[in-house]
Amino acid sequence: MLLAKVLGQVVATVKEPGLERFTLLLLQDATGADPERSTGAAYVAVDLVGAGVGEIVLVAAGGAARIAAGADAPTDRAVVAIADTVVRNGTVTYSKF
Repeated sequence: MLLAKVLGQVVATVKEPGLERFTLLLLQDATGADPERSTGAAYVAVDLVGAGVGEIVLVAAGGAARIAAGADAPTDRAVVAIADTVVRNGTVTYSKF
């Protein structure tokens, strides 16, 4: 799984039937010491947990994303959790609260 920051939503009024029940989120990987500083190209993932803009989330990729999404949706990435706290080397680097 990867840590990512939610940048926004992608609205698609016409989509593959397997995706109709999902919100699509625009994400950017949260790599490095500070998860709130995202880097790299933005990408789209299906939202399975109701994440909001600015939140740090856990993203499953590949086959794990398809399984989490119910295998009836063609997806490469899925948001599977919202991070409350990130601890790195014994130090809290992100806290939602």
